[in-house]
Amino acid sequence: MSVALVSDLHANLEALHALEKDLRAQRVDEILCLGDVIGYGANPRECLQWAMERCRLTVLGNHEQAAMYYPEGFNPKARAALEWTRAQLNDGEAPREENWKLWGFLGNLPTRVEEGDTLYCHGSPRDPLREYVLPRDARIPEKVEAIFAAIPGTLAFIGHSHVPGVFLEDGTFLSPRSLEGPYRLPRDRKVLVNVGSVGQPRDGDPRLGYALFDGESVLFRRVPYDCEAAAARIRSTGALPDFLASRLLVGK
Repeated sequence: MSVALVSDLHANLEALHALEKDLRAQRVDEILCLGDVIGYGANPRECLQWAMERCRLTVLGNHEQAAMYYPEGFNPKARAALEWTRAQLNDGEAPREENWKLWGFLGNLPTRVEEGDTLYCHGSPRDPLREYVLPRDARIPEKVEAIFAAIPGTLAFIGHSHVPGVFLEDGTFLSPRSLEGPYRLPRDRKVLVNVGSVGQPRDGDPRLGYALFDGESVLFRRVPYDCEAAAARIRSTGALPDFLASRLLVGK
């Protein structure tokens, strides 16, 4: 079975269209979403609808939680985007039942899901919503030890940092560029995989990113999409910060 692991769509409809095309080409059997479907981008309703219809499971991201409650720790640009997103999900011109359905979906998202020996969450195994796991963290033994101790089985998939890669229990970080193809996961030790970001990559590569998993190996995918059109959508709102548009063009 081929499973697509996607995360951090961030309401980017252009990236989502390109993702769907690639998923069909890869003949994916199912899609799992690791949170932050909304936030930053110009099409939260459409992206939420996609997750509801296409993903076998979706976990709660910090942007979903902030939309429902309070944007704790959000910078001013992210907070402004969140307030705009809330207004879109409460669109008075949309059918009331449709709005309720979107909010109901958000309200029922789990913070983490365990299936067999695999954990799915947004941030990190020890803090599913807020903790970032970045490549540089591999050089901090105390953080690595604490994060891996929180993995109940042998494998965990995360998003949140928008930077893809594989973390091993000994502090090794493997970037997708260093792998150059499928990476066969070791089963004699724990592994943490960051699947990257569909809607707002931050590793210097503006192409959307996600991961394929066949039960034994992980393959990181990068797919070009119309970043200029996505940026233009953000600017056309007249409310979302321009920074959120310009960063899409450079992948940072």
